[in-house]
Amino acid sequence: MDITRAGSTASTKGPADWFTGTVRIDPLFAAPDPARVGGALVTFEPGARTAWHTHPLGQTLIVTTGLGWVQRDGGPVEEIRPGDVVWFPPGEKHWHGASAATAMSHIAIQEKLNGSPVDWLEQVSDADYQRPA
Repeated sequence: MDITRAGSTASTKGPADWFTGTVRIDPLFAAPDPARVGGALVTFEPGARTAWHTHPLGQTLIVTTGLGWVQRDGGPVEEIRPGDVVWFPPGEKHWHGASAATAMSHIAIQEKLNGSPVDWLEQVSDADYQRPA
């Protein structure tokens, strides 16, 4: 058994190569080998979002606070709220983040394949980010 105490892992700023806007990442867990799962609490300020990306083994998001938006490649921008759970299948190109006016936090859970849980792609343009009213 291993207990990770709250506050024992430092928060980090979401890197500009992977995010637009202000994003804070609070690591929650990373299971030791041979397990592959990891999770983090990710907080997006209004207008902040990920770049387009995929996950080799999929990703689960559990929205904890605020109002967010998600989009899979070719689909509409969809609203997410606290309590919503989002599943992105392996290899599905997508992005997620806060709405334009409201911050959002979610727990992100994904597994590593060949040492990596994510493949980062291009930034989400402002035009793609805008959700129709």
